[in-house]
Amino acid sequence: MRLFFALWPDADVTRQIADAAGLLNLESGGRRVEPRNYHLTLAFVGEVAAPKLALQQQIGQSLRAPRFTIRCDSMAYWRKSQVVVAAAQAPPALVQLSTSLGDAIGLPREQLRAHVTLARKVTQAPVLQAMSPIVWRPTNFSLIRSDTGGAEPAYTVLDTWPLLYETGNP
Repeated sequence: MRLFFALWPDADVTRQIADAAGLLNLESGGRRVEPRNYHLTLAFVGEVAAPKLALQQQIGQSLRAPRFTIRCDSMAYWRKSQVVVAAAQAPPALVQLSTSLGDAIGLPREQLRAHVTLARKVTQAPVLQAMSPIVWRPTNFSLIRSDTGGAEPAYTVLDTWPLLYETGNP
């Protein structure tokens, strides 16, 4: 099974992201991501045999991380990935959570590009509209299974753990 750790937006943030995605002009091709699939990837685990699932759950359970605020305030087109994203500056607590997960999984360290994918398979850069900032205060993070056999990936939340306290307020 294919796994990753992610932040999943609540209903209000999902609606705001969908509103931003609605501004996209995709006449040159591509398809919008379904709102139910909006997420911010923290660490991509990859293919894992079913017996090793418990190890990934132990990694998530063992982490203690503070809450933080994410501000998605611009759209970007990533030509190589052929995606349009709602981009965010990653606050230090988000970077630390992502780094801790990556270290536990054994991933090489790389800079986190905090984002939510709005559209995929976009072959030409669209004209991007200004977007109203989206303020997101996640309260937990999750281990997700990704099934990519259909036209749109299907994501299943396997386990969720709380972010413990607001940054600066232990």
